Amino acid sequence: MVDVSPEPAPSAAIDETVPSVARAYDAALGGKDNYAVDRALLAQLDAAVPEVRSIALTNRAFLIRAVRFLCYHAHIDQFLDCGSGLPTAENTHQIAQRLNPEAEVVYVDNDPVVLAHGRALLEENDYTHFIAADIFRPEQVLENAVVRSRLDFDRPLALLQVATLHHHGADEGLHPVEVMRRYIDALPSGSYVVFSHFLDPENEDSALAQRVQGILNAGISRGYFRTRAEIEEMLVGLDLVDPGIVVADDWWSDGPRLGELPAAARCIVAAVGRKP
Repeated sequence: MVDVSPEPAPSAAIDETVPSVARAYDAALGGKDNYAVDRALLAQLDAAVPEVRSIALTNRAFLIRAVRFLCYHAHIDQFLDCGSGLPTAENTHQIAQRLNPEAEVVYVDNDPVVLAHGRALLEENDYTHFIAADIFRPEQVLENAVVRSRLDFDRPLALLQVATLHHHGADEGLHPVEVMRRYIDALPSGSYVVFSHFLDPENEDSALAQRVQGILNAGISRGYFRTRAEIEEMLVGLDLVDPGIVVADDWWSDGPRLGELPAAARCIVAAVGRKP
């Protein structure tokens, strides 16, 4: 079926001839804020790894389940969503505010694509805010005036780092472990961290992980498939909620699995941890 939906309106801040990971992710989720060049990147990934869309879908489904858990079971009512990406169906504030209309959500991103498209769509009520900051420089986020005025750091809150740290290399400023340590140190006791990351499973699926990593790193972005040990190091200081670090589809799954997971879905893991 040919996609005949109109192209998103171009922005002076965006070069629509250059593909964007944020827009390619939007395309994988069935969104409309993407261009032909982004769909071409997605097709390139699909050609190398036919199940690559399952990474995007799996990741979004995990976010939905984790935010529901935090609102309903952990009674969290304030969220700091780092690397929000382009607005799509079921954004953090929509999930949280369905259960608690006064849940406070601050989104953070500095991707010009997201800045151009995102703010107007995400800031749709008085409890939802968007700031431009580099999420890999924690102090820039944590000291932001909007973050400090809208989120109460004397009470538990939720930090979302969902599919973010795998776009940050160990040689790009702060090491990913240090990035997470600074965020976790700043959280009040009783807070939660929602986390997902590309996984190098160190088994027969590693070849797939390395293939996707090669495509990403040769092009427009960075993407690192890290080992379980490397991912565990980023979550030091947290008590992980059962079932711990698992394939994202297996974190509080919505129902029984009716078929085998595709290899791509086995190459992204997720966890939710509580700061004691």
